[in-house]
Amino acid sequence: MTANLHEFPDAGALASGLADAVATRLSDAIAQRGTASLAVSGGSTPKRFFDVLSARDIDWSKVTVTLVDERFVPADNPRSNHLLVATHLLKDKAAKAVFLPLYYEAASIEDAAKIATEKTAGIGRPFDVAILGMGGDGHTASFFPRGNHLREALDLSGPRGVLTMEAEGAGEERLTFSFASLGDAGLLVVHIEGQGKKDVLEQAQAGSDETDMPIRAVLNRAPSPVEIYWAP
Repeated sequence: MTANLHEFPDAGALASGLADAVATRLSDAIAQRGTASLAVSGGSTPKRFFDVLSARDIDWSKVTVTLVDERFVPADNPRSNHLLVATHLLKDKAAKAVFLPLYYEAASIEDAAKIATEKTAGIGRPFDVAILGMGGDGHTASFFPRGNHLREALDLSGPRGVLTMEAEGAGEERLTFSFASLGDAGLLVVHIEGQGKKDVLEQAQAGSDETDMPIRAVLNRAPSPVEIYWAP
């Protein structure tokens, strides 16, 4: 395992520090290839980070933003990660970014996953930046303990793309990029805040059962170094 811990005194300092790192990586990718890709997570933790990043001086018109995972709900649903990103990230200077959602209105979630896989096929090979969160149960992305497609999702030899997930702790059905899509990102971040999340992360680092705490797959097997950004 290669994991580097970046500690900050508070959430504001963390948001600024993470925004600096992400902006640098995206700008470097644009300078090298002319484009950059960014996959972000939902939840309450990244809101401040999104707000700060949206004002960074990046050639946002050359950045494609997508989601690490999404609930199978329309973009105007209050629990939609799309709505969260639209509200907090795709504004100010970042309003010029291209956004590729994971939710699509379709006959089934499986059909939506196929559409999302097709729509995102041109990015993330690998992603320049992937920002993961972590729940108190040790899930990350929509890799939930005992999820119905967890084994497939965590298979690094599996295909890149979007798959579905159902789990007791997930609430709605989920759409999620596979670990194979995320683990080799140029900058792979686990963004957590609070002592409770740090305790969960330390518990995960001490064990090996990935079905019990899927974050362990990222910590133990990600091809890219894991950069942990944390503040109390």
